[in-house]
Amino acid sequence: MLYRKNFKNGDNLSILGFGCMRFTKKGGLIDQAKAEEELLHAIKNGINYFDTAYTYPGCEAALGKFLSHHDCRKKIFIADKLPHYLMKKPEDIEKCFIEQLKRLQTDYIDYYLMHMLTGIESWNRLKELGIEQWIADKKASGAIRNIGFSFHGGNQSFCQIVDGYDWDFCMIQFNYFDEHNQAGDRGLAYASEKGLPVMVMEPLRGGKLTDKGLPQAAAEQWRQFEPKRSAAEWALRWVWNHPQVTLLLSGMNDIAQIDENVRVAATAIANSLKSDELAYFQKVRDEININTKVPCTGCGYCLPCPHGVDIPTCFNCYNDKYTDGWIQGMKEYMMYTTMRAVPSNASHCQHCHRCEERCPQSIPICEHLEKITKEMETPLYQIGAAVLRLFSKF
Repeated sequence: MLYRKNFKNGDNLSILGFGCMRFTKKGGLIDQAKAEEELLHAIKNGINYFDTAYTYPGCEAALGKFLSHHDCRKKIFIADKLPHYLMKKPEDIEKCFIEQLKRLQTDYIDYYLMHMLTGIESWNRLKELGIEQWIADKKASGAIRNIGFSFHGGNQSFCQIVDGYDWDFCMIQFNYFDEHNQAGDRGLAYASEKGLPVMVMEPLRGGKLTDKGLPQAAAEQWRQFEPKRSAAEWALRWVWNHPQVTLLLSGMNDIAQIDENVRVAATAIANSLKSDELAYFQKVRDEININTKVPCTGCGYCLPCPHGVDIPTCFNCYNDKYTDGWIQGMKEYMMYTTMRAVPSNASHCQHCHRCEERCPQSIPICEHLEKITKEMETPLYQIGAAVLRLFSKF
């Protein structure tokens, strides 16, 4: 196992983190015995960073039971998350945190994140609830060692959040297909320049970048390439090739997956991929992009939109609808644009065409946004958005 030092506090973190969201379930409940076997195996093989969240059903409690059965709390780092979208008054924050400590059966959390920030508005709302003083108190008492945020949105919003507080770390979605999407390579570089360790989620894009998840033609590209490696291994090595990445999370739920990922993590040194290997990723991207509807690179030159449309994110969700399926595309569109404190969805476009004047790809942006509005913001979407707003505070 390779380790990368958290240069802000000196922690030696395994470059492979264990994502607890995908523990195996049996009859709707987490298979505790199986989960503990896998967690113990991971620790014995050098993994020391374990990530969970308040909204992952049963995961905090499962990890807590494991900690109570095995004397390993001081050997590992636990990451957990505050669901900002459920916090409606100041006391909700403390109530949630106390419940998390009880579930985890611990008195401190090593890496605590504001979960799923999509824009600076989400962070500003938490500030209005007194989150800054709350964080200061928790860090002073030792209940929280490091404070950070996980992010879903465009890279412009990401940079604003990075500048919005003295963070200790952050977490972004990053993989070779999403190199320019969401926070992307621009966000990764920006966080690194600001001295922030970066944890990566979705390195395999929820399994879409594995042999079974890729389009057949894209998977065939990897089968033809030397040296022979699985599509998943190439994807993981691509992320680890970036020295700005502190670690990546993998949602492992069997021993074979752990062993395979640990094997790769033992030799995935930053900047170790050769130029021909890096160039080959574009061939695979090209095969995946055959179903891409909008050729947006996510550069962000079209922003800011005077009417608040997050154009790159709208295009990314729209493309995902065709590459990853209707459900995934709609889920992302709802989460990343509509359910923000200040919505940034396509229907806000007023056809002023200022974005098109700045687009280096000469994309007919307004025309595409009109298509997205018709295809994504259906009556079913309107009902879903209304229901979500009743139960959540974004």
